[in-house]
Order: sequence, then structure tokens, then C-alpha cells
Amino acid sequence: MIPLALSHRIEQARADFIAGRYTVRRLLLENGLSIVLLTLFVVSWMGQSLAGWRAYNQEQQDHGQPLVTYLVYLSSGHFLEATSENWESEFLQMAAFVWLTSFLFQRGSPESKDPYETEETPPLTPQSPWPARRGGWVLKLYQNSLSITFFILFVISFFLHAASGARAFNHQQIDHGQPPVSMLDYLGRSQFWFESFQNWQSEFLSIVLMVVLAIFLRQRGSPESKPVQSPHSHNQ
Repeated sequence: MIPLALSHRIEQARADFIAGRYTVRRLLLENGLSIVLLTLFVVSWMGQSLAGWRAYNQEQQDHGQPLVTYLVYLSSGHFLEATSENWESEFLQMAAFVWLTSFLFQRGSPESKDPYETEETPPLTPQSPWPARRGGWVLKLYQNSLSITFFILFVISFFLHAASGARAFNHQQIDHGQPPVSMLDYLGRSQFWFESFQNWQSEFLSIVLMVVLAIFLRQRGSPESKPVQSPHSHNQ
């Protein structure tokens, strides 16, 4: 249920849209989802960094090592590895989900196209994106740009995970009087793949649960859910 005060603001924003006025109310209505999610990301990332900083300094203290400042910690392998290994799994999840749903189906799930319905291509208009109007190789690239972008982000975060993980590992090696290793050597260690696979499996589990549970369960008002009255066998 939408609170009455929020419902009133939404109606005002819609009135601004009809009148052609671009107000703050309209800005928040049209971009509320991304603004809230980005805010939650920043707050969570700051919480991670502060908690990680305290945990890292506690570990340093326990081993008789000097404490580090917050800014120094943000560039440490400990923080960068924890961040990049999570980003890596998230980007892999989204890349795989976007790509696989382009040709695989799950009947009854709103996260999938209906396998028995023919997909209709919207007509080209002057408002269509420039690559769609340009055609040729530009269009070919644009047709797959979402999954390509997520795969690129995955590759970047994968190597950032490897580089920062090697740095964190070498910090421990030096503390124990052991020689440091290169990033390529670290890539061959089970520790790196343990960190990666433990994140990957949870992401794929969350996707399959979303796909399957959305067949039978509903969330009123969410585009990720079918209408409450929709039969389980329908995709919408």
C-alpha cells in the first residue's frame, strides 16, 4: 500500500508531467528507484569500509602491527579484495541473467518471455535510440550492449579481485616471513577460486529462486511480479 502523503505527491508529479513542468517532484518520481538503490549502495559500502577498517586494525593489533588510518585502509588489499569479489559475482549474475533470458524460457515466470508467444519488434520511430536508427554493425553491437557491458564489468572486477587478493595475501606472507607471489600465481591458488565460487553459487541460487518463486508468489505493484489474479502458467 502507498501511504496517502506519498500518493498525493505522485499525483502532483503526474500533473507536472502532463503540464510539461520538470520539477523536483517529477525528478524524484521518475528516478526514485535508482536514487534509493544508489543511496542504499553508498550507505552499505560505507558501512562495509568502516566495519572492515576496525576489523583490520584489530587484526593488526593482535599481531603487533601498526594501525592504519581509514584512508590508507581504503587502498588496502583487505578492503579492495572484499569489494571486488562481491562486485565480480554481482556483475556475473546480471550478465548471465540478461544473456540467458534472451533465448531460454521458464513458463509461468515473469522473469522470462513466454515460450509460446511470438516476440513483436516495436516499429522504428524518430524517438528510437540512435544505434537502432543507424543500423549495421552499430545496431548489432547495441542489440547486445547490456549483456556485453555487464560481462566487461565482470572481467574488470575479476582481475581487480585477483590483484587486490594477491596484495592482501602478500601482506600475510611478509608478516610470516614468506616470499610474496605474483597475481598470476595467486590466480592458481585455491583460495582465490574458493572466494569466487562461494559468491558465484549464491548469486545463481538467488536468480533461480527469483525465477521459480515468481511463478507461484506475488508482490502487488512490482513489475517483477505477475498480477495477483494471473494464473501460475502465465508469464504475465
